[in-house]
Amino acid sequence: MNKDVYQPHFLEAIGQIATEAGALIMDIRAQGFITDHKEDASPVTEADRCADRLICDAVRQIAPDIACVSEEGMQEEEARERGTFWCIDPLDGTKSFIRGEDEFTVNIGLVVNHVPCLGAIYLPVPRILYLGSAAQGAWRMHHGAPKEAIHCRVPEMGNLSAVTSARHGSMTQEHLRDRYGVTNTVAASSSLKFCVIAEGRADLYPRFGTTMEWDTAAGHAILCAAGGRVDCLEGTPLRYGKKDFYNPHFVAYGWSI
Repeated sequence: MNKDVYQPHFLEAIGQIATEAGALIMDIRAQGFITDHKEDASPVTEADRCADRLICDAVRQIAPDIACVSEEGMQEEEARERGTFWCIDPLDGTKSFIRGEDEFTVNIGLVVNHVPCLGAIYLPVPRILYLGSAAQGAWRMHHGAPKEAIHCRVPEMGNLSAVTSARHGSMTQEHLRDRYGVTNTVAASSSLKFCVIAEGRADLYPRFGTTMEWDTAAGHAILCAAGGRVDCLEGTPLRYGKKDFYNPHFVAYGWSI
């Protein structure tokens, strides 16, 4: 299956779908919602579930032959084995959403042959949409404004800026400096870490905590479209369709090899 077959049609479509899901999430927040917990004790809300249904139904309409893998839906074994699937996190940052904060996103990625080739990340509160595809490049759109092309910046080795979690970091400043030559950090939440690098505000994002493929697929695609890459610690590209959809530790870079 050729990943380029899908990109021209799908990129605009998934951007629209992510925007609609974000509007639905905001409607539910305004109305009030109940928080439940999944089997692993992580929180889930009506907004997660409703946005998941909206997204999965919509991508099936534009591509009925491609399976969906979603945090809130069924993770199909066949999709994992084939390596071609929609990879969806309908509300990335559920805890922030529950606290009434604004740091959450809608993530839609398309994985083809184990490689993320399309991505859409939407921020419902500032209404900013990031899009990226291997064939068309990467873009940022503020609500009502023309889209802007985004690119990774040229790194200054030995004077790099790293993206860290807005709430908790997995590496100390000293470790970042000694291991990667980092002299500055930029805080960002959820999948926005990839976007910060893609738009040239930082150089790398080391992730040594647990992530799932739906946490990273959309951002991975956008970053690569902007000129970056995502590698496992041994230097091989991060691939998708892994057992149980768990990611190993990785580093996202704002430059290609």
